[in-house]
Amino acid sequence: MKRFFLLSLLTIVAVFMIFSGNIELAQAQQGVRISYNGPPSVEDNAVHLYATNFKRFLETRTEGEITVELYPDSQLGNEDERMELVNSGILELNIASYAGLAPIIPELFAVNIPFMYDSYQAAHIFFDESDYWSDIQGLFEERSNAKLLESVEEGGFLAFTNNVREIQTPDDFDGLRFRAMDNSQVALFESFGASGTPIDWAEVYTALQTGVADGQMNPPMYIIIGSLYEVQDYMTLANIQYSMQFLVINDEWYESLSDEYQEAVKKAAYDANVVNRIEVETLVQERINFLEENGMQSYNPTLEEAEMFREESHPAYIKWLEDRMDKEWIDGALEAAEWANEESRGRARY
Repeated sequence: MKRFFLLSLLTIVAVFMIFSGNIELAQAQQGVRISYNGPPSVEDNAVHLYATNFKRFLETRTEGEITVELYPDSQLGNEDERMELVNSGILELNIASYAGLAPIIPELFAVNIPFMYDSYQAAHIFFDESDYWSDIQGLFEERSNAKLLESVEEGGFLAFTNNVREIQTPDDFDGLRFRAMDNSQVALFESFGASGTPIDWAEVYTALQTGVADGQMNPPMYIIIGSLYEVQDYMTLANIQYSMQFLVINDEWYESLSDEYQEAVKKAAYDANVVNRIEVETLVQERINFLEENGMQSYNPTLEEAEMFREESHPAYIKWLEDRMDKEWIDGALEAAEWANEESRGRARY
């Protein structure tokens, strides 16, 4: 019944967005491609849900003059290869993770300082409204042949998992080995007294199964996608970082469009993210329940324990950032997040 209600709600939202933004255009029909990670399942992969709705919104608003082909499961290459395709103009659209964008814009890591956003709504305000995020988008465009169009919510806030012991405080990390997505996560784990090693997503299950790593960090959605609950016993719902990927678009292709088509692309990108937010945030608890039913033991830190995590991780992570970017980007991110948190507290929840 809950799934039926959610799908009905998403359908209503989608129909409203399509028809409220429908435009009449007369431009030669063209096909474009969008690539991304993960399986082609709207139930299991929020990135695929996003791509599916982006396709639907854009094709409807352009009355089929622009058609979108979906390439999930990294069919067009790994993160670096797909970004190169976008930069060279061979590929029009790509949904990239931090790993894909970091070589171009390491300053992006400043928006991922641990425990920076108090709520989903605060994160939405940061990425939709802050001048800081606009500056990041401008910097990305200066350094590439692409635009950073949208920060796509993909799975909720990140959780720690491991197969050794329950993690309630930073001291519980002592001596554990963690899979890291990138070097920023290595710095985070080291701040807690653990070690971290970058391991490609495709190898995470095997690394956990064979003991190369004791644990990892991901939102519940990815723990399910990767079947990591089969090789992980404990999950700490610490709401460490906001889980997102990034829609990038080849600049030459975008600039070749009429003003009306450009607006259609931007609106489709944003509206698809609104649908993602509804889906992701509604299903977080359902996914946690699934993991518990399949043997994982979950733990919600108290406010005091969460503050301990924050106090341990902030200095080390910020020091890692300071070695890679001007301090103004770090300070700006923290100030923008503080503003977004305050704005969120003063607004009605949605």
